[in-house]
Amino acid sequence: MSTMEQGSSPATLAGNGLPGLKTGRSGGRAFKNTLATVLIWLAFLIALIPLVWILWEVVSKGAHSVISSSWWQKDQSGALPVGDTNIRGARHAIVGTLEIGLITAIIAIPIAVLTAIYLVEYGRAGGRVNRRIARTVSFMVDILSGIPSIVAALFVFAVWVTTLNLHLVPICVSLALTMLMIPVVTRSTEEMLKLVPTELREASYALGVPKWKTVVRVVLPTAVSGIITGALLGLARVLGETAPWLFLTTYFQYLSYSPLSQSGIASLPTLISTQADQMSGQPIFADRVWGAALTLIIIVLAINLLGRLLGRLTRVKN
Repeated sequence: MSTMEQGSSPATLAGNGLPGLKTGRSGGRAFKNTLATVLIWLAFLIALIPLVWILWEVVSKGAHSVISSSWWQKDQSGALPVGDTNIRGARHAIVGTLEIGLITAIIAIPIAVLTAIYLVEYGRAGGRVNRRIARTVSFMVDILSGIPSIVAALFVFAVWVTTLNLHLVPICVSLALTMLMIPVVTRSTEEMLKLVPTELREASYALGVPKWKTVVRVVLPTAVSGIITGALLGLARVLGETAPWLFLTTYFQYLSYSPLSQSGIASLPTLISTQADQMSGQPIFADRVWGAALTLIIIVLAINLLGRLLGRLTRVKN
């Protein structure tokens, strides 16, 4: 073989007629690739149709109430007669939803993050006893992630009322929502901790840093971006749950800040539920229901965007 042939590329050799070398894709592979692309886009469009349809319905029917200043400034006190503009107010439901959500986050996030730290940092690398405990804890987290919200509400009711013989108060809703939020945040935090390079831990151990300080000073700061994002996504996930609200507290049409009030507390899910039965023949109730649905979507969207923003701001650059 000449020097020119030795330096030639496979495409050049194929062009010179040498056997065994082909260029380009076969017709069958190109057809399969095109077919797969079309099917993926078709599945995406099919999934997008109901989403766009729902958003259009909610926005078109609820925007009238949401853009009104009374929607954010008034509750339902003095809502009768029907023509009173106070009937459009949802301040009490918005405040109640955010208040119970904040209490839920305060309870659930530390428990979930500490659980994930144990599973990744101590259970996986520990002895036989730690590994068994970690498998048990991981199994229980999987069970929690699959229970319906009504089951969590029923459990809180059984413990709070039947066992402790206490009166139902709005904070019971937070306890039920905590059970639903813990597995979501635990799994997301666990995945973020697993992404931290093992070399960072080993370098810290080589310098004589204790394990707990390595976790606090090295592992958590590296994974804090994903932890914050997962925590806020978990919060957005539980804010729209309705069963705990209906089962553990009563709808209260006035503004209430107390999570221990026996009168109950309002929320956007219960506002939708209690007013949906009166939508027939009453446009004012329909406006309130659609407005509450749109407000809930806006709150969930804002929490998701906040989670992504905080994730970018807290991300380790180098």
